[in-house]
Amino acid sequence: MGIKKQLGMGVATAVLGLSLIGGGTFAYFSDSTETSNTFAAGTLDLTAEPTEIINVENMAPGDSMVRDFELQNSGTLDINTVYLETNYTVEDAQGDNSEDFGEHIEVEFLYNVNNLDEVIYQTTLAELQDMTPEAINEHIFYPAIGNEGLAAGDSHDLVVQFNFKDSGEDQNQFQGDALNLEWTFIATQGEGEDI
Repeated sequence: MGIKKQLGMGVATAVLGLSLIGGGTFAYFSDSTETSNTFAAGTLDLTAEPTEIINVENMAPGDSMVRDFELQNSGTLDINTVYLETNYTVEDAQGDNSEDFGEHIEVEFLYNVNNLDEVIYQTTLAELQDMTPEAINEHIFYPAIGNEGLAAGDSHDLVVQFNFKDSGEDQNQFQGDALNLEWTFIATQGEGEDI
């Protein structure tokens, strides 16, 4: 093959290659679409109503006080489990306490206002403060709320009876004392699910 033929074939090949490259980027039809996606997290919102469950003065050994309150799920997700943390401080008026005042305050968790004699769980504030949240859930909230938990938008009434236990012995060391109780209710969600 001569040089002219080789040059001619090279130019023809180059033109063919350029036309293929140019032709490959041009299409007769095309289409596109976009999607808009959102991931929004739900909320857990446990509230107690009223926020002050008990406030009494002038208690004496043998006194009992029944109080009811409502746990509300104001969130958008179901609450699977409710835990309770108990903390209290004692104001020893005379500085003469040889015992913890919390050991003399008995707490009875009751089924509901209509069945005050049906006790779910009975303990003292001192014991309740030392219990793990899981044990409290097992003894108190599981029997009260059950497997279903607390669905979004639902509420559950709880009734508590506080007893200043009469030990039958001298309890003068508690005269004028005060016990400041703080209950913290903690809600957790259940397992995730396919939506």
